[in-house]
Amino acid sequence: MVLRRALGIVETVGFSAAVAAMDAAAKAADVNLVGMDRVIGVEKAVGVSIHFEGEVAAVYAAVEAAVEAANRVGKVAYFKVIPRPHEELDKILDELKKNIKTIE
Repeated sequence: MVLRRALGIVETVGFSAAVAAMDAAAKAADVNLVGMDRVIGVEKAVGVSIHFEGEVAAVYAAVEAAVEAANRVGKVAYFKVIPRPHEELDKILDELKKNIKTIE
């Protein structure tokens, strides 16, 4: 996978907030879910980090919608948009992509 556009990251506290975030992001803009990872110890709870890729404006819109939706259900611990991420991030995202395949 070669990311040349933008990477969006939303880290939620709890799985329900992550599902709401993913749903809102997918409905808000043309982005692809490229990774998901459970993170133990986020604010003394289990967190879920979700990663989107797409055009810069679409990723900004998706992350904004995801944060708003997740905060209605639970809590967002962190969010960030990285325009044109370095190509070395592809290696990390390929590992995270395996987590999505095991869920399907």
